[in-house]
Amino acid sequence: MSSILGFPRVGQNRELKKALESFWSGKSTQSDLESVSKALCEKHWAEQKDLDFVCVNDFSLYDNVLDLAYSLNAKPKRFRDLSGLEGYFAMARGHKSGVACEMTKWFNTNYHYVVPELSEDDNYKADINNIKAYYNEAKTLGYRPKISLIGLFTFFGLSKITNGNGATIFNKLKAAYLELIKEIAKLDSKVAIEFSEPLFVRGLNKDIFSGIDIESEVLSVYNAIAERGIQAIVSTFFEHSNELTKILVKSKIAGLGLDFIYGEKNKESLDLIAQSDKILYAGVVDGRNIWVADIESKLKLLESISSIVPKDRIVVSASCSLLHLPFSKEGESKIEKEILSWLSFAREKITELCAIEKAYKGSLDSATQSFLEQNKAINQSRKNSSKTHNTAIRQRVESYSIKERSLPFKERIKIQKEALNFPLLPTTTIGSFPQTSEIRALRLGYKKGEINKTEYEKGIKAYIKDCVEFQDSIGLDVLVHGEPERNDMVEYFGEQLSGFVFSTNAWVQSYGSRCVKPPIIYGDVERPKAMTVEWITYAQSLTQKVMKGMLTGPVTILNWSFVRDDLSRKEVCEQLALCIADEIDDLQKAGIKVIQVDEAAFKEGYPLRAENIKDYESWALSCFKTSVAIADPKTQIHTHMCYSEFNDIIKTIEALDADVISIETARSGNELLKVFKQVGYTNEVGPGVYDIHSPRIPSVEELVAQIKALLEVLPKEQLWINPDCGLKTRKWEEVKPSLQNIVEAVKQVRG
Repeated sequence: MSSILGFPRVGQNRELKKALESFWSGKSTQSDLESVSKALCEKHWAEQKDLDFVCVNDFSLYDNVLDLAYSLNAKPKRFRDLSGLEGYFAMARGHKSGVACEMTKWFNTNYHYVVPELSEDDNYKADINNIKAYYNEAKTLGYRPKISLIGLFTFFGLSKITNGNGATIFNKLKAAYLELIKEIAKLDSKVAIEFSEPLFVRGLNKDIFSGIDIESEVLSVYNAIAERGIQAIVSTFFEHSNELTKILVKSKIAGLGLDFIYGEKNKESLDLIAQSDKILYAGVVDGRNIWVADIESKLKLLESISSIVPKDRIVVSASCSLLHLPFSKEGESKIEKEILSWLSFAREKITELCAIEKAYKGSLDSATQSFLEQNKAINQSRKNSSKTHNTAIRQRVESYSIKERSLPFKERIKIQKEALNFPLLPTTTIGSFPQTSEIRALRLGYKKGEINKTEYEKGIKAYIKDCVEFQDSIGLDVLVHGEPERNDMVEYFGEQLSGFVFSTNAWVQSYGSRCVKPPIIYGDVERPKAMTVEWITYAQSLTQKVMKGMLTGPVTILNWSFVRDDLSRKEVCEQLALCIADEIDDLQKAGIKVIQVDEAAFKEGYPLRAENIKDYESWALSCFKTSVAIADPKTQIHTHMCYSEFNDIIKTIEALDADVISIETARSGNELLKVFKQVGYTNEVGPGVYDIHSPRIPSVEELVAQIKALLEVLPKEQLWINPDCGLKTRKWEEVKPSLQNIVEAVKQVRG
């Protein structure tokens, strides 16, 4: 048997993204959107036809956590009067009725989920209409469906309690969740459901489940589910979950899904599984990274597992949902043939799974035998290729010695304040401005050779000039050039570094309709020439105000790329850090006084097990500090982090020693900011005063209130005022009034 936990949903050509944005803009109907969704599900099930199940309910119009919240009627009070897609998208994107629900990263991935809001006032109830529709459609088409469902404990643990007692809310939620299961059980005689419970890779967190006997509840809930006649599989991923396994082997569930790629210590639970009657869904194919599987090593791993757990109780599985992968390699003509052979996307992962399962269970046919021989040759080619190794780069990393700023912050900030002379509550933006269709067409035309370099540069400069003039006209204090030359904050830099390769269509969902095309790091990395100096210095020439240089930090480039798996992440990040250091040096020599080094993905790289955090923090912190250490004391270094809980890493943020950090606080009030006050954070902070992921335009009054609330937490001398993230996904008609209102609000507060 072979299985996956879920399939990418945006479509091979981002059909879902296009359908959503058309619907949101009023250009298409709900019926049109549903038609696209149905066609995508059918196509994705066809890709899974050789597996034992096809996954249903893994598809979503925005996010699976949001789907479950909506199915349980877990609606925030401000949206309770809304129904259907209006209510659903209001929770995700905001509405005139109120701001959107908070959004944060799905564990240590770049996927965002919508954070449910739970209250004692909620009236939870079950609605299986969507699940029923998916299930029945798959059965009608002749498939054997397996329902993908977020587990109750992960759903509750990732939610935000807005009012009331957690234990009371959990019990109300549990009743509705079990009612949902009861209704699902009516769909068939033995419905298969795979419950995703990744929260438990963090251990049995008693703080999250305060007042709840978590061991007893896990056993009780999953026994109740099994007793409904459900073929229940409980899966964890991204790490080991031995604490949960010890409980679940005593339950009545049918199977356990464990990740043996990122949770090697799951092997410690094999004896317990062997002694039970549970089926083991063994995650041996990487569901998060795009490298072709070394099938020989996978078979050895499976043999070691089956030396403990009987082979007839092992299902060959992916380590996690394939949501985190591009659709397929089809049409990737711009990647060099040898390097392309080293890659495996979602469609190819399924082929690998089926081949591994046949080889493992001894049912080889000639086609599979040929596939295995080809796989062996590909892995040997990658291992021996000169494309992956550069001795000079590795020697430079070993010998590089500039790893700390030359003066401490207290001394640097005095020099910077004198040199820069910013007013109190200086205003700026995070960096990017709207990526218009004209700008995207200009970049694409240049890339395709349809326009020459002169025409391209003329168009880019015109956009930059407009951006600078607009910012000057409304009175922002620190300007940005708008980044029209950049397709993506990581891809842009990767395209100018050695050791990277780029796909044509390898899109991955980040949230909702937002897709990213991660760079692929296949070899050693260096910076052949300056990457941003030309555009930043041009922008600076257009204004007397300070122009901010915009770079992406080494940890974020690493965490938002598909990273080679034949070298440690630490070693790859050290190479990236020197590339950014070289760029900072060139920028400051060119007269740029403020440089932002974005580390938006710093937190998401954190290990999920507490015992592994110290090592990650050590090398990630070292890499950031190395990247900015070359900056003169008078060069002000900014950094930016978004959608992170900072409480547990505030000391690490302090240790980054950036002169200014801008952070997301717009959706979460000032909760994140309070921790900065609690630890006595002394460097400067730019809390986001409005949420750019929502199309709302904040009023001056709203912004004044928000700024005053910030001033209750931190002193005015320490605060910067800015949106909470870059503005590339917004429209100019939203951006202009929002920024004008920020400047006006700051004027009023200064007054």
